[in-house]
Amino acid sequence: MTTQTISAAYYRGNKSFAVEQAAATAPGPGEVAIRVAYCGICGTDMHVYHGNMDARVGLNRVIGHEMSGVVEAVGKGVDTITPGQKVVVRPLDHCGECPACKRGHQHICQNLKFLGLDTDGAMQEIWTVPAHTLHVLPDDLRMDHAALIEPVAVACHDVRLSGLQPGEDVVVIGGGPIGILVAMVARDAGGNVVISEVNPNRLAIGEKLGFDTINPIETDLVTTINGRTGDKGADVVFEVSGTQPGVDAMTAVAATRARIVMVAIHAQKPQIDLFQFFWRELQLVGARVYEPEDYEKAIAVVASGGVDADVVITDVSRLADIQAAFEALDRSPTAMKSLIEVGPRS
Repeated sequence: MTTQTISAAYYRGNKSFAVEQAAATAPGPGEVAIRVAYCGICGTDMHVYHGNMDARVGLNRVIGHEMSGVVEAVGKGVDTITPGQKVVVRPLDHCGECPACKRGHQHICQNLKFLGLDTDGAMQEIWTVPAHTLHVLPDDLRMDHAALIEPVAVACHDVRLSGLQPGEDVVVIGGGPIGILVAMVARDAGGNVVISEVNPNRLAIGEKLGFDTINPIETDLVTTINGRTGDKGADVVFEVSGTQPGVDAMTAVAATRARIVMVAIHAQKPQIDLFQFFWRELQLVGARVYEPEDYEKAIAVVASGGVDADVVITDVSRLADIQAAFEALDRSPTAMKSLIEVGPRS
């Protein structure tokens, strides 16, 4: 790969990005250079935008990891990926030496590097990454839809760890971008899904996607779920709100021996009703990021239409307009998933 000049968006602190020209990084041994098509803006990216992660990312970082693209070039020793293939990146680079890695849990490596936070990410025209992070896409999958695979893989990991069986009753607490994706993946797995959410705009999106929804401010969640399930409660509960009321609800709606999956990151330690875990023999499952099989499942779910990508993607901006895109998302009450179109418009 000859040296190329590319556009890259650098986070500069104080809620600002600068789109500048830079030299593309040629792939070294075991690496692959990808021409990025689309990159989604996730909640973590918004935390960066607000300055909450400056100590980690610095003020000269290209962020972004929810992406799709086409292989541009491969480095020495890479023989499983070829130029021209459509791919997505599973943005986790593990050390291979820590106790977690040695036990096969590379996705929660104790020295994990998250690409796009701890390294430069996908908000640039060519992104060079370790080859082991790539997953090949079907040729007919739209590239804007493929940019959803990373967050869908989060949902696939959550649902897989829940042990959800077809026909089980599911409550998703929190109907934001990840909550909506968890709901769709759970429904695709055969669950009877209800979304609990207080934001009317998010409730409307859930209803547009065909879900039964409850606003717990207006309707008693426990009474409603018990009425739907013959006083049994929910077999599987996903806590995706990151709030104390959500944590209160997760044990209140749970059936005997229900599985509760903690999806949200809680900034402060919540109070949890541990008595209910004793009384009903509940299980609490922590779920963080994803494993390779979750990425393959996510590709299949997106490709099959199990996730309605056109509803989830609420706006698309060009890389040159990244500043305006973050500002708009920050103040929007209706946006679900915002994409940056990094590559040339086809």
